[in-house]
Amino acid sequence: MRKLTYAIPMVVMLLWSSIAAAQGILKGTVTSESGEPLANASIVVSGNKGGTSTDTSGSYRLSLAAGTYKIFISSVGFNPYSMNVKIDNNTITKDVVLQFAVADLSEVVVAVGSRASQRTFTTTPLPVDNINAAELASSGQLSFDKALQLRVPSFNTVNTPVNDATSLLDPYEIRNMGPSRTLILINGKRKNPSSLVYIQTSPGRGETGADLAAIPTEAIKRVEILRDGASAQYGSDAIAGVMNVILKDRFDYTNFKIASGVTHKGDGFSLLTSLNGGANFGSKGFINYTINFQRENKTNRSGNVDAVGDNNDLSDGTAASLQQVEAFLARFPDAKNISGTPTSTAAKFLVNAGLPVSENTTFYANAAYVYKKVQSFANYRTPYWKQDYGLLHAAGSEYVGYGPTFEGDLNDYNATVGFKTTKSGWTHDISFTTGGNKQLYTVENTVNHSLGSKSPIRFKPGGYAFNHVVGNIDITKEVTDKLSIGFGSEFRSENFQIFAGDTASYTGEGANSFPGVNEVNAIKVNRFNIGGYFDVNYDISKVFLVNGTVREEYYSDFGSTFVWKLSGRAKVSDKLTLRSSISTGFRAPSLHQINLQIAQQSFVPGQGIQTKGIVSNKSPQAHLLGVPALNPEKSTNFTAGFGFNPTKNFSITVDYYHIEIKDRIILSSNITNTAAGNTELDEVLRNNGIVGVSFFTNAIRTQTEGIDVVANYKNIAVGNSGKLTINLAGNYTISNRLEGNITNPKLIGDAGQSTLDVIQEALLTTSRPKYKVVLGGDLFLSKWNFALNNTLYGPTTFRNDGLDKNLKLEFQSKVVSDINIAYQFSSRINASIAVNNIFNITPEWKLKALNSNGDAILADPALVKKNVNAITFNGRYSLVTYDGAHFSQLGTTFLATLNFKL
Repeated sequence: MRKLTYAIPMVVMLLWSSIAAAQGILKGTVTSESGEPLANASIVVSGNKGGTSTDTSGSYRLSLAAGTYKIFISSVGFNPYSMNVKIDNNTITKDVVLQFAVADLSEVVVAVGSRASQRTFTTTPLPVDNINAAELASSGQLSFDKALQLRVPSFNTVNTPVNDATSLLDPYEIRNMGPSRTLILINGKRKNPSSLVYIQTSPGRGETGADLAAIPTEAIKRVEILRDGASAQYGSDAIAGVMNVILKDRFDYTNFKIASGVTHKGDGFSLLTSLNGGANFGSKGFINYTINFQRENKTNRSGNVDAVGDNNDLSDGTAASLQQVEAFLARFPDAKNISGTPTSTAAKFLVNAGLPVSENTTFYANAAYVYKKVQSFANYRTPYWKQDYGLLHAAGSEYVGYGPTFEGDLNDYNATVGFKTTKSGWTHDISFTTGGNKQLYTVENTVNHSLGSKSPIRFKPGGYAFNHVVGNIDITKEVTDKLSIGFGSEFRSENFQIFAGDTASYTGEGANSFPGVNEVNAIKVNRFNIGGYFDVNYDISKVFLVNGTVREEYYSDFGSTFVWKLSGRAKVSDKLTLRSSISTGFRAPSLHQINLQIAQQSFVPGQGIQTKGIVSNKSPQAHLLGVPALNPEKSTNFTAGFGFNPTKNFSITVDYYHIEIKDRIILSSNITNTAAGNTELDEVLRNNGIVGVSFFTNAIRTQTEGIDVVANYKNIAVGNSGKLTINLAGNYTISNRLEGNITNPKLIGDAGQSTLDVIQEALLTTSRPKYKVVLGGDLFLSKWNFALNNTLYGPTTFRNDGLDKNLKLEFQSKVVSDINIAYQFSSRINASIAVNNIFNITPEWKLKALNSNGDAILADPALVKKNVNAITFNGRYSLVTYDGAHFSQLGTTFLATLNFKL
């Protein structure tokens, strides 16, 4: 018995020793096809038998029992790879090279890779920017649109100085074309535009665009920006180009992110938490979700206010009132004004899924929802400017004025479901998409002066809503190895609604700072359109490729339009590719532009009811002025360029573009009585009680041309293990100007007035940088990653409201430098610190003379001061004026980020 007692442990030890001896080690490195190590690549053993991930040098190590395994390796932005491995009691080394993922943006095949790889593929027939998730994350920005501002030279957006409804989403544009002329896609399907029309005198005036900030950056796999007209492929809005946001798909790992930042002045504190996770089903099925919560506090960059200017503009203009103004400004030099970015809170949810339902068919779906609440501040009403009738300060206390607040509640959603089938060489893609945007507003801490002491101090001024449903059928066939065809159809139904405000918000002069929408202007309208296209792609030879597309589209409110596109590519050699395209395009007038009416009707003693504001293109007032119905814009695009790849590690692309737009839609300047008051226009205005109105009209023809350059030099050795990549990307606008005469309604033209004044012309043509260049370097060094980007913002020119007609305002060229330092603590934890605008550069402007009269003004300090006061509201907006600047006024900002792989 004792022998047996000793024998049992011995047997167990021998068995354990045998099992331990049968353990093996699988190790290796994972790199991209350009040789760059891939950190955080996922190594998964089939059958839930374990896994790991690579470290910052791309290395992995995995202990496995003896046996044969199937190993899956994946990384965001790369094609997944699998291999069969037999494990014994030895160490086995398996190095893996992942190939860049390939995405299809219509006829454009785009290769995207790691952060340090090329961004524009040199052999594509059309110019495409490729921005991956790592580039967006390293920008130091919390929102998608602001990250693009620092990564894509042809893309521009900036916070507007005068906020109210614009604080919900900032206008953006590609190639100085306005937000309405870039089509936004989510996984290749049309995203809904916002319900808001920008009406401030700032870039984007009179237009609307999609809410890019609603898309959580953490959900994005990559972004493809086609910098060419694509109306023939996608229909309306694709005049400047197409932005395709590709969502994360196959699940690699769950990532929890926390980020927090602040400006150098200690304001603008921000906090973000985000969770990205999911699951895989079989070898192709997946679900990937992102939850994002974000809070940003307000910033303030208001300047010191000029007492003389305020006395003349807001007070009595007397010596006695000047003393009152000076006393107030001695206590509050900025007049208690708040000029900066608003307080913003947002919750974002997004899911993307795909599931094979048969050997040939895949079901796919994605959905997103965002709720956003912002609070911005109107100009502070000083005690010498406005009274509060005792409603906004306690009885017996000193009255120091009041600051109206604007609150906006935004709901934005989009969803797509579809089936994609590949069989017998045919590919069928059938999908249904819906999306909408709704904004409701609240104004507080203000009064309606028409109601006096009976006024409420909180108002609901109304809001706007837009939604659409889209059905797509897309069919492709590779007829031969040289010829492929594609055809399809799209049906779209759109709805636009204006919500009336409460009665007190629009009675008389309305809520002070933001009058409400009168119930007579509330409206709900609908339209539909249907279109079809046919596409042919033909490889004439190994050198030449040609592509042609035609499209016909019908709109229920204005009729049909026909557009086409022809593009080609010539591979002169393995290193040099030439490319060019020519196309026609169109942009349908939006429902917003056709139906927006926010005219204010008020009683003026001795003059009766008077109308002012924006009137609908279909309104009686517009009819009286002879304003015609809106027609679609028509464009002609031409591009030509080359891609040159002389070595494995160096590439450059250069592309020229030329865009002409006829019948371009604008929001007109304010049409009022003439100085003489003796024209037929004056008579119509007087007889119909119109004080001054604006409206949408097809008034101008524009021509825009420029050059885009993207260069990349990678895999520069630094030390024993470091690798450096240098990127250079730039956009230069050769010209952006009006062509021909402005089309004015006869009544307005005969009176010597114009629907486009110099203020609006500057906003359209010169309010974005003349050139923008981004020079950056990315250094991978062991567990460290250093990224330095320098952005050169070229000059912008404004003709501000209130500025003398003999002067212009020009923002000077500036270089803004950003740095991001990241460290990989372990395979599961990494952290980064981003410092944007390291040297605290702020916009700087100068007044310049247009002629000798302008020279005389600039030589007179009193006249200079008068003009400066007019465009900065007596100094309140001294950094960026009332119209905005070419980059942010906030100065240096900091953002710290922690990522946990769960």
